[in-house]
Amino acid sequence: MKTGGQLIVDALEANGTDRIYCVPGESYLAVLDALHDSPIRTIVCRQEGGAAMMADCHGRLTGRPGICFVTRGPGATNASAGIHIAMQDSVPVILFIGQVASHAKQREAFQEVDYVRFFGDIAKWVVEIDDASRIPEFVTRAFAVATSGRPGPVVVSLPEDMLTSLAEAPEALPHTPVETRPGEAELDSLEMLLTGAKHPFVILGGTRWDEQAVARMRTIAETWSLPVGCSFRRQMLFDHLHPSYAGDVGIGINPKLAAAIKQADVVLLIGGRMGEMPSSDYTLLKSPFPDQALVHVHADAGELGRVYRPTLAINASPSAFVEAFAKRKPTGTPAWAPETAKHHAAYLDWSTPPETGPGPVQMGPIMNYLETVLPDDAILTNGAGNYATWVHRFHRSRRFGTQAAPTSGSMGYGTPAAVAAKELFPDRDVIAFAGDGCFLMNGQEFATAVQYNLPIVVIVVNNGIYGTIRMHQEREYPGRVVATDLKNPDFAALARAYGGHGETVEKTADFASAFERARSSGKPSIVEIRLDPEAITPTRTMTQIRDKA
Repeated sequence: MKTGGQLIVDALEANGTDRIYCVPGESYLAVLDALHDSPIRTIVCRQEGGAAMMADCHGRLTGRPGICFVTRGPGATNASAGIHIAMQDSVPVILFIGQVASHAKQREAFQEVDYVRFFGDIAKWVVEIDDASRIPEFVTRAFAVATSGRPGPVVVSLPEDMLTSLAEAPEALPHTPVETRPGEAELDSLEMLLTGAKHPFVILGGTRWDEQAVARMRTIAETWSLPVGCSFRRQMLFDHLHPSYAGDVGIGINPKLAAAIKQADVVLLIGGRMGEMPSSDYTLLKSPFPDQALVHVHADAGELGRVYRPTLAINASPSAFVEAFAKRKPTGTPAWAPETAKHHAAYLDWSTPPETGPGPVQMGPIMNYLETVLPDDAILTNGAGNYATWVHRFHRSRRFGTQAAPTSGSMGYGTPAAVAAKELFPDRDVIAFAGDGCFLMNGQEFATAVQYNLPIVVIVVNNGIYGTIRMHQEREYPGRVVATDLKNPDFAALARAYGGHGETVEKTADFASAFERARSSGKPSIVEIRLDPEAITPTRTMTQIRDKA
């Protein structure tokens, strides 16, 4: 006989869980007590949204479900931001929520929420476990659902009395991974399409990739001389300095790259859904009927034909697909090979940052400097905001497992993601980028980095505004500024108050030494860059946007 709390921890251990991210609550004390004697590492966070985002980063970088525990009511609703990210980004996460006791349900008891209804539209599966003897069944199923097909978040509600009850239950067993592989007939059809193509293009996206799959994709690109782009915030799927790389298919896309995709006769989309952002509002690939012959490879059959009608649909995970297709060879040198070289040259030109701009701090030289000092395996994280353009456009990613950023465009992600990344990979450099508004949404997780001695470096780009919204505001309602100005703390002093290291950069020339001091401090660090709000984009100032409007 074991308590429900013990059975939960047993099931987590059986499914290979090595760490959880949590904010404690009295609703699941029985689980916390069982964790006391478990080898599972428990990382306590400062807000449930940050804990859920750490779990998302875990799932994003490892492919294994990130595990998050929160308490009922406000704890669960705080965590919902991370669940929405995991759903839109196809990341495996399991959120466990302590629920009110069974006798109090349906009475609007203290902090009671109906989680099936609340999370129903933003999670793959939501379940409440009423019988402790069924914990091994439901937890193993949660792992299976979170990782199979299109990965995503699962929410498991745990009534408090169920966790303290004693029950006999079967020994927990690990879930069985489900792989979907392409058939030979589908590969034959793809080979025929490519053989007859004049202007093919490959777009990589989604999840269920690993380092080996990325290497195989590189081999395919070389064998077929294919131009390859990475979907929004999936840049770690292809080496940016490889001669086949054509650029980031995301927000603010290179016009030459957009034209190449529109003019392609065959588009091979592997793993991604090609949603609103990477498709430039469904203009690169028209929905529901693309102008190009679309070959859509996806692990979830429900995504094939959902937004686009493909010429060829291949129900396979990215890793299984590239393993199979890597065995296919063209009959000769493809006719489009010279185009591929031109696409890469256009990318290199597009990804070279400007040296000048308004104000005393220039982000272009700062990005150039970071490219020279950061190793290829450095992990870069960020949330959402115009500051992120400098990372996505000008950082040349080289390796898999080096990027954690939400395709859902959620602010506040970069700092908690960096904490999780550094905890997972303590020997690697982890750099978080955040705007001033973005940082203050989950910046309290900097305290988590201090608590666990995780020397991340957070680069806070402070321009005193909600920059993206101000940009849109000036474009749509020029000169009518409302609700986009910010009064910020001294971020370097804030870092020191937390017990970390802080630096302030007010001139471009000061950045290199400030960054190196932060990096060598051995402490979690914040490097605040005080950026002129006129430098709202790499190519246009705020005044130019306003004047054009």
